[in-house]
Amino acid sequence: MKTARKYKICVVGAGHVGLVAAACFSKLGHKVVCVDNDRNKIQMLKEMSMPFHEPGLEALVKRGLKRENLNFLFSLTEGIRSSEVIFIAVGTPPKKDGSADLSSVENVAYTAAKNLNSYKLVVGKSTVPVQTGKRIQEIIENNKDNGLKFDVASNPEFLREGKAIYDFFYPDRIVLGVESKKAENILKGIYSLVKAPFVVTDINTAELIKHASNSFLATKISFINAVSRVCDLAGADIEKVSKAMGMDRRIGSAFLQAGIGYGGFCFPKDIEAFAYISKKLGYEFGLLREVRNINQGQVVYFLRKIKGKLGSLKNKRAAVLGLSFKPGTDDMRFAPAVKIVEALSQEGVNLSLYDPKSMGKSKKVLKGIKRVKFFKSPYAAVAGADCVCFLTEWDEFRKLDLRKIKKIMKHPFIADGRNMLDKKKVLAAGFEYFGIGR
Repeated sequence: MKTARKYKICVVGAGHVGLVAAACFSKLGHKVVCVDNDRNKIQMLKEMSMPFHEPGLEALVKRGLKRENLNFLFSLTEGIRSSEVIFIAVGTPPKKDGSADLSSVENVAYTAAKNLNSYKLVVGKSTVPVQTGKRIQEIIENNKDNGLKFDVASNPEFLREGKAIYDFFYPDRIVLGVESKKAENILKGIYSLVKAPFVVTDINTAELIKHASNSFLATKISFINAVSRVCDLAGADIEKVSKAMGMDRRIGSAFLQAGIGYGGFCFPKDIEAFAYISKKLGYEFGLLREVRNINQGQVVYFLRKIKGKLGSLKNKRAAVLGLSFKPGTDDMRFAPAVKIVEALSQEGVNLSLYDPKSMGKSKKVLKGIKRVKFFKSPYAAVAGADCVCFLTEWDEFRKLDLRKIKKIMKHPFIADGRNMLDKKKVLAAGFEYFGIGR
């Protein structure tokens, strides 16, 4: 891909948002530097080693480095001074009160102010509370020591982990929050080869679109999970309920899959941040609190169902297949599997763990938890188990030989936390089985 106008772009942050954006911008033909304050990560990337798993990302990074339109820097100052457009894609982790920690965003804004050697467009790409753009503008205006002009804009990302490359090049829409025609034209030029409608708004609206979108999707997941609880009580089938609901064009089928709840970094963080900023602005967004409560309750409900089947859990063995919060990624942040492993360990359960991609990160996240062993294959993990818990819907697990699993388990019992298996086939193979709302 080539674009008519090549821009010099600095992407600040080499995480899931920043690294994907940098690699994809370079494929569009722009000259891109990606900056991160983690020297080890920068060195890894220079050596073409990926800090996390994202399908297709490694090939894009290698392509960009080979063609010399993608580079990685530790120096934020150098990155800013050499660029026309600065995308801020740093972390905004949650504080204890639910608000977003914007210290990294503010640091980038301050550094940009001190290195304003030409006109710059500073673009917020991190998920931030509404009015953050205003804060960025104030920091730059108050700290720059020359008369050079700049613009601030918002360009929130809507990338799904595991499908981020596809989502970048084939988005439903590209949201541009701008305060000047110049900023709008630059951003449209950057994305000129991406065939998607632009939604052009002011900065506050763009920032709000991101939080509102993620919060609605989380709400949809929690709603169907609440319905699944009713299905269990009524003897109904949540799979048929969600299928029929999803066929209604006003509702849609996406994010209507019942399970042990959403995880990852975005939904839990954004729910809290949106509720916090809404309250700060004067509106108590109680619905979001209930969305969070339902989501957290799904893990408790799943554990209660396991205990109801096995009775005493002490000294039982459970195999856990799937540790990342979703398939297609090795991201363990806020993964429901972590809470389930911790709770089962505290009950005295011996745990055999396996995940196709997140074993390295899982060992770090679960370090210190007792009675945990990691295995190199799902079959090795389930050998001798009283129960096997499916917690991430990797395609690999759908292809497992159920007869082989039954032979090597101590007790043929499957706890399907993602409703990913064919219930009839599992029962026909001689297993005890429960799913969520099935």
